[in-house]
Amino acid sequence: MSRLALIPAALLTLTLAGCGTPSQPLPMAITTADALQIRGWVPDALQRQIALAEVQGGEETGRWWGSKVSAAALQQALDESLYAVGMKPAAPLPVPRFELTAELVQLEQPLVPAVGVTVGVAVRYTLLEKADGRVVYQRLIANNNEARFSEAIVSPNERLRIANERALRANINLLLRDLVTLRP
Repeated sequence: MSRLALIPAALLTLTLAGCGTPSQPLPMAITTADALQIRGWVPDALQRQIALAEVQGGEETGRWWGSKVSAAALQQALDESLYAVGMKPAAPLPVPRFELTAELVQLEQPLVPAVGVTVGVAVRYTLLEKADGRVVYQRLIANNNEARFSEAIVSPNERLRIANERALRANINLLLRDLVTLRP
């Protein structure tokens, strides 16, 4: 194979490695095993009683580089997780007693993804009683997670995406474990 034939292949590889990779909602949702474990601890007052407000924060992934988390992706992950543990009602009626707000306030990523990528996230959660607007729960949950080089050898953006999704899954898991300790 001639050297000239290798140039287009090398350019294609570099172009694909540089494409933005948005975080996906389903890998951010809690696992089935965690949902089953948490479901048994949900207090009666929270069973099918939490509506999710529109998630704030987040950022769309750029076309050429990086991996971000959109508000819509986090919204879907939270929605799926609340439903999986039995806190979110299956239907809009009757109206749930509580409303959960979430704001992605920090997504800390390395400027240049290296061999291993560690991502830090912080999400502010507030659980309000809808009848009187009383704050039942409020906390900023911050945590880190990582993706190793072997999980996405060719693409640093894939490693960022994996680390984003893992960090937010752990964040949602911490939220749900906090909520089951409430006795509103």
